[in-house]
Amino acid sequence: MLRIAAGAETASFAVLLGNLLTTHTQAITTLVGPLHGTAYLVVIAATSMAPSAASTGARWRSAIPGVGGLLALRRINIRTQGSQPLTRNAQEG
Repeated sequence: MLRIAAGAETASFAVLLGNLLTTHTQAITTLVGPLHGTAYLVVIAATSMAPSAASTGARWRSAIPGVGGLLALRRINIRTQGSQPLTRNAQEG
């Protein structure tokens, strides 16, 4: 759920920014604005509920508008990969 919401947050932010810098069409703002706001809130809620986000600082990163979901996902993935035991190939290399 966090991965989908993070993608929606970033994509909607890019659309809103592109609209602001080019045509500033009211219809795009009306449609994409609430989508971005909902995705932003879902990212914050999903990150807050993730147990692996507790000690990594991912919760604070998720509050950054636009890219916070991607930053939180990256932080959670780094922590998850760091806690896994090394595989045989990684130990040999």
